Amino acid sequence: MNVADLDLASARALVRRAVDKAEQLGLSGGIVVVGASGALITGSRMDDGGAGGMGRARSKAWIAATQRIPSTEHLHRMGVIAPAVAAGFPAISPEAAFPGAGGLPVRRGGRIVAGIAASGATVSPFIPPGLAPEVMIADGKPANPEDLVIAYAIEQEYVGQHGDDAPRWEAAYGAWPQDPPTGLGTAEAPAATQQGDLDWYRGLADAVLDRARAAGLAVAVSVVDRRGEPVQHDAMDDAPVGGAYVAEAVAAASALFHSPSGDLADRLAASAHVLPVPTSSLSGGLPVTRDGRVVGGVGVAGPAPFRCHEVAAEALAAYR
Repeated sequence: MNVADLDLASARALVRRAVDKAEQLGLSGGIVVVGASGALITGSRMDDGGAGGMGRARSKAWIAATQRIPSTEHLHRMGVIAPAVAAGFPAISPEAAFPGAGGLPVRRGGRIVAGIAASGATVSPFIPPGLAPEVMIADGKPANPEDLVIAYAIEQEYVGQHGDDAPRWEAAYGAWPQDPPTGLGTAEAPAATQQGDLDWYRGLADAVLDRARAAGLAVAVSVVDRRGEPVQHDAMDDAPVGGAYVAEAVAAASALFHSPSGDLADRLAASAHVLPVPTSSLSGGLPVTRDGRVVGGVGVAGPAPFRCHEVAAEALAAYR
């Protein structure tokens, strides 16, 4: 029996809630949702989110989804089992290479259907300066920003995942009140308005998804920045699982070399071992330009590569 994964529309809604709360708290990073099967569903990197955050969030979400436990519990287990076993886990499960705290399972109808996590430039358990103390109180408990973003996104009662909320809160605000208020940590956040770059990259991903649906194709799409770091990932509900990996790789190839991925076989064969991200010379990746400059790449994968190239080209031409 197949493991049921959360659908793309619902996963995107979770990410949007996380972005809203993160912006309210002054945080910037990546938020990723991985299906219970381990397949990537969606991810967004906020403006100024920093390199590497999407990868860390994806790893923690993968752990929470596939191991069916908070990633902090997985981290604890890795610290108490035999070192050889702990080392073997990421070797066999490379998507669990960053076993940090903060990832939580997502449940629907009593079943775990996904995992969600956040990480990035300023997404952390450290309380940034300037936040009112009541914002860092959730359900009457001291909170930390990273775990608050995820609890808010999935509309779950706040439970700290990093183990030191009280000391962090007191370091920021002083003694914990004897009669603490419920707090405003999980109060509804306004819709994010400061994510212009993310909105633009996500709009390009939407254009690809619209073209694919019109053509009767189920695809994965990845939009990356000029270094090949992902800004927006999406995998349609019936897309082949491998599409998410290939979409990112062809998008990165195009971004790094300012060329369609299908034209890069020789260059990638000679240089792939020195590049900072996975790349592929399959068709389906194209460079993305804004104001005459290459600012990233878009990759489409899942169906035949020539169809993916067509979808990417049509979406990019229409979006410009």
